[in-house]
Amino acid sequence: MATTQETDVVVIGGGATGENVADYAHRGGLEVVLVESGLVGGECSYYACMPSKALLRPGQALAAARRVDGAAQAVTGTLDAAAVLRRRTAFTHGWDDSSQVEWAAGAGLELVRGAGRITGERQVTVALDDGGERVLTARHGVVVATGSEPATPPVEGLAAARHWTTRDATSAREVPGRLIVLGAGVAGSELSQAYARLGAQVVLLARSRVLGAFPEPVAELVGAGLAAAGVNVRSGVSAVSVDRPDGPDGEVRVRLDDGSTLAADELLVATGRRPRTAGLGLTTLGVADGEALEVDDSGRVLAVAGGWLYAAGDVTGRAPLTHQGKYAGRVVGDALAARAAGHLPGPAEPWSRYAATADHVAVPQVVFTDPQVAQVGLRADQARDRGRPVRTVHQDLGEVAGASLLADDYAGWAELVVDDERDVVLGATFVGQGVAELLHAATIAVVGQVPLARLWHAVPAYPTTSEVWLRLLETDRAR
Repeated sequence: MATTQETDVVVIGGGATGENVADYAHRGGLEVVLVESGLVGGECSYYACMPSKALLRPGQALAAARRVDGAAQAVTGTLDAAAVLRRRTAFTHGWDDSSQVEWAAGAGLELVRGAGRITGERQVTVALDDGGERVLTARHGVVVATGSEPATPPVEGLAAARHWTTRDATSAREVPGRLIVLGAGVAGSELSQAYARLGAQVVLLARSRVLGAFPEPVAELVGAGLAAAGVNVRSGVSAVSVDRPDGPDGEVRVRLDDGSTLAADELLVATGRRPRTAGLGLTTLGVADGEALEVDDSGRVLAVAGGWLYAAGDVTGRAPLTHQGKYAGRVVGDALAARAAGHLPGPAEPWSRYAATADHVAVPQVVFTDPQVAQVGLRADQARDRGRPVRTVHQDLGEVAGASLLADDYAGWAELVVDDERDVVLGATFVGQGVAELLHAATIAVVGQVPLARLWHAVPAYPTTSEVWLRLLETDRAR
């Protein structure tokens, strides 16, 4: 039999985004029920951000030591793959979410274990993990925070042939002898390098080039880094068919459009993700399964009248990154609480706590390959498409004193995209060892719209790689 319950807010999805929605709504004085059928904490904690970076870090540390004369001579061994996998597993707590469940309880949230679907206005019916159903009615809002799922490309035989998704790659119990990676975006590039450094023979298949969404210098430097790690990068090729002729445990064969055939022990498909909206009852509201939920900046779903349905994170298709999902979650939680109290009668003001304005102009991203890539804001082409007159400034990072100390023969590159009329930074890209730590300064510059004349007075410490900011500003001044 179904039980019924009324509450202020129902959040479907207990990943990082849903946790933030629930936490901030509760801090705002609302009663919240969090619905989750899997592990509380979601993809990032158990299958994406944390385990993938744990797989990458040992190889990066070893490579970094080998780039410094004097330290290089002390490094005589190779990675202990079993130890790396044990450390990876430690970061996932052995895929046990007990600590996250304890956090939710301590934060004052009610957790309902099961699969939720929308069955009416402000109504969610949960198929409970332990049997039965619970019907939840929300006084103020329902939030969809179900994230995304792997998108399988239409390659002949792929659906029937056993293959890895990124989940399988980040939770693997052993390193395969041979690995083919289909897709040279962020996930494919990162995991290719991780497994090559763990001892696998890796072939990375890129339909165009490595990291095709980034500037060409980024692709060149990361491609060189992948090759140095032992990855065989095949650019400009696509998979035509996939099969495992000897059964699910036999080798996998991938035929390419250039007529060649590759064989391996495992095939990782990393060709992108799509919003996880199927099976949520959204079709009754006019939203097709698999489609992103378009939202306003406060998270309200535009296709649903009444302003009661919200969405945040990957499911919106806005900025599919964990930190942006958490940011959107904080915004939605605050907006729900403010509207419930009558403090937000209309649209949210840009850059207020009730609007995810950064989604449009200041999304930061790090690619944790070696070399790393860090990017925030608009690329030059994106800015021009929005009608902004821009100029770009470039710098060889290897010429910066701090970078030369970090590694012998340091190779890196930096770019600023500057608004010609307002003289503020619209975007920045860095590639090189350790550049992730340069990103937040760039993010602040973009969000704060700091004029270059004022930015000139932000003096970088010497000798650090942050001195690249001074070099970029000097180059711009010399024009």
